[in-house]
Amino acid sequence: MEKKTNEEETQRKDSSDVKGPPKQRLTVCLISAAFFGSVGSSFLYGYNLSVVNAPASYIKTFYNKTWIDRYNEPIGDGTVTLLWSVTVSIFAIGGLVGALTVSFLIKALGRKGTLLANNALALIAALLLALGETAGSFEMLIIGRFIIGMDSGVSLSVLPMYLGEISPRQVRGSIGQFHAIFICLGVFIGQVLGLPEIFGQESRWNFLFGFLALPALLQLCVLPFLPESPRFLLMERRDEAGAEKAFQAFLGRSDVSRELEEVHAESRAQNTQRTASVLELFRKRSLRWQLITVIVVMSCYQLCGLNAIWYYTNGILQKAGFEPTLIPYITLSTGGIETLAAVISGLVIEKVGRRPLLIFGFSAMAVFFSLLTVFLHYQDRFSWMPYLSFTSILLLIASFCSGPGGVPFVLTGELFEQSYRPAAFMIAGTVNWLSNFAVGLLFPFIQEALQTFAFLLFVVVCAAGAVYLLVVLPETKNKTFMEISQSFSKINGVPDQTHEREMKDALDTATVNGLQCADVEMESSF
Repeated sequence: MEKKTNEEETQRKDSSDVKGPPKQRLTVCLISAAFFGSVGSSFLYGYNLSVVNAPASYIKTFYNKTWIDRYNEPIGDGTVTLLWSVTVSIFAIGGLVGALTVSFLIKALGRKGTLLANNALALIAALLLALGETAGSFEMLIIGRFIIGMDSGVSLSVLPMYLGEISPRQVRGSIGQFHAIFICLGVFIGQVLGLPEIFGQESRWNFLFGFLALPALLQLCVLPFLPESPRFLLMERRDEAGAEKAFQAFLGRSDVSRELEEVHAESRAQNTQRTASVLELFRKRSLRWQLITVIVVMSCYQLCGLNAIWYYTNGILQKAGFEPTLIPYITLSTGGIETLAAVISGLVIEKVGRRPLLIFGFSAMAVFFSLLTVFLHYQDRFSWMPYLSFTSILLLIASFCSGPGGVPFVLTGELFEQSYRPAAFMIAGTVNWLSNFAVGLLFPFIQEALQTFAFLLFVVVCAAGAVYLLVVLPETKNKTFMEISQSFSKINGVPDQTHEREMKDALDTATVNGLQCADVEMESSF
């Protein structure tokens, strides 16, 4: 009788365990991988977006001095402008080259291995940029900017992929937002170090570029001791023992049989162990709208106009009556707002969801761009109008970082299963950097032709992006990669019988091994 009672209590306990997924706690290993992975990757990208602003006049002076030493005559205005434009824009060209190599690198080196190898580019770039003045070579600066652009092109694709694959689905969005937070933090630190009291002086500007080596070295010291992506180990390297250890480290528990079985089920559903090519991804009918969505979101990420408003910030502050010496300190508020908004987004993304954050962000940007256009048009008539313009800029930045600034990278990793993910990130990275280059190349001409009404183009882009996401994008919060793929089956016009059959087979297999089907479905963290 006592034995029967104990058995009934055990059954009741087991049944209560499967009522819902367990709350996944964040482990030290998972946080460390997100932190140190982002320090040497996302942070460097953000830092390089802002670091060239403060020393711009000093670098042009260096170009002129070097030209005189070589050719015994001052450099022409057109030539120095050309050299400076190349120095700034070649960063995006390097990023494009880096993005195009991602699929090949991660196939050979893995996710973590590619991040580690990528630090070599950062260290080489830091040396070239920091020593260019000493060597009297402006070519070293240009080459260094190209190489650090390659570093950013690789990291902007590989890091979100790594974070998405090591994170349990309950916290996948929050961990993925480390990427966006460290981009914003990099921009802010670049602004801080560029202040005159620190490195923003003619005798110290090369230290701004030497600083690039520090985050890379920090990542090199820690990341080797953290696990590789368990999904990569299991599905592409067939290393089940290594994948099990990685799952255990990231989840903080010894029993990871459910996670292993889920990855096995996805592997059987894909019916392939090799990485798909970009051409195969374009031809895959069942992934058509996922690919279109990534292209649209990544295009809007760059074409939404955030980079363009930096052209106006200083001018607005000058018209507001601020002293030129105070403007660098006031613009620090833009970097601070970026970082704060990204942190808040990371805290709420698992409660609010990806879709609402993206739609809200792009919609709010469309509204604030419209207001900014009005304020800029009338700011010469009213002395208080520049303050409204600057407020609009701050709200624009906050709107961008609340969703569009980070969620696109999380989404790219979630919309595709393992074999198609590298190709998807290669396409997303290519679209990202081409759009970045297009904005930098075309916006000065658009601004010259349309003046303050140039921002209306960004209103159209943001509004169109919000409408598309409202109509097409399903919510991906707290879903497995297979469940996300199934949610696109209807719009792709492809019945998803294969995935259902494979999952059923996986559950049947688990049942044979002594696990209840509900346990596998409800308690798997990935």
